[in-house]
Amino acid sequence: MRFKSFDYTLIVVPLLLAIFGVVMIYSASIYSSVELYGVKSEHFFSRQLISLTIGVFAFAFFANFNYKHYKSNILQIPMVIGMILVLIAVEQFGTVVNGSVRWFKLGSFTVQPTEFVKLGLILYMASVFHKKQRYIDEINRALMPPVIVLLCCVLLIMRQPDWGTAGIMLVASFFVILSSGMNWRKISLLLAILMVCIMTFATLAIKYPDTIFSEGKTKRFIGFLQPFETEQQEGYHVVGSLIAIGSGKMTGTGFAQSTQKYGYLPEVHTDSIIAIIAEEFGFIGVAGVLACLGFIVLKGILIATRCKDPFGSMLAIGISSTIGFQAFVNLGGMTSMLPITGVTLPLVSYGGTSLILTFISIGILVNISMQTEGKRLMAEAS
Repeated sequence: MRFKSFDYTLIVVPLLLAIFGVVMIYSASIYSSVELYGVKSEHFFSRQLISLTIGVFAFAFFANFNYKHYKSNILQIPMVIGMILVLIAVEQFGTVVNGSVRWFKLGSFTVQPTEFVKLGLILYMASVFHKKQRYIDEINRALMPPVIVLLCCVLLIMRQPDWGTAGIMLVASFFVILSSGMNWRKISLLLAILMVCIMTFATLAIKYPDTIFSEGKTKRFIGFLQPFETEQQEGYHVVGSLIAIGSGKMTGTGFAQSTQKYGYLPEVHTDSIIAIIAEEFGFIGVAGVLACLGFIVLKGILIATRCKDPFGSMLAIGISSTIGFQAFVNLGGMTSMLPITGVTLPLVSYGGTSLILTFISIGILVNISMQTEGKRLMAEAS
């Protein structure tokens, strides 16, 4: 009965996508690995392979760990305190990379704590709103406490500055609230306030970029607004990405045949991995990656709709929206639809912490699906 309730498609698709990501990291990082580490052209490849191995074991554990334990009252307060303390510690003692303080350096390895906070916040939001079902429409009691925690985390992440991750956390948390059972009029009011804030911020950012953003963020914003006018400066990354994507056409130039990875395109194995995929495998390769990511997101939404437990449903929505919006932010930056934020493409880009936490998140999704399907099979058997 246990093995019958496993959703094997949600095991196979992420694993295949992650393996493809490791192969593409090898292809994309050949030049940068040699440039940074001499003859060790497999540096990034070997590290991502280690992270993939850890991620698979973590996935197996969390896929078999009952998700209902996460809604324990004992975990809520320590989780909130832990998330805030971790973010403060990152700001004070973290390692600066590309102008942002997002990482802790542990020997030769780096860890990105905000990835843990992303998942922790979704667990917290789903747990809190599950316990507030009796008075879910009371804004002061049901909405304000978790929103205050959310804003504290988001503001601390924005100070790093890591605006992409902050935006992902806001959107994922909003979808948790949307699926909490709150009255639609209250949600519409919350959405209207959020849209006014976003529009006001966007207007101020366009008029006064130097005031709103740090120097690095200002350059990225200018590169987004005027990529070809600033091709040799702020728009260099965006233009390089668009050239790589356009060069691939329908079927690509062939595996390991990219030219943009040879110093023309920054961050080829992290932020820009989709541009290298587009150059080497063309539209077909990009479509395959998007199909796999879309499958995972839609599967998460389907699991949420089938789950009768409000906590499990909100947790599935939070996880799937996090993966989906993170992919959207990454792809938006690489295609000049959004400013480049440094957000990686889930399961594909180089980044051990991100890969492991994504596998943990999908493992939780599999467990929610297994628990739901197991109950259905038991009901049919009886």
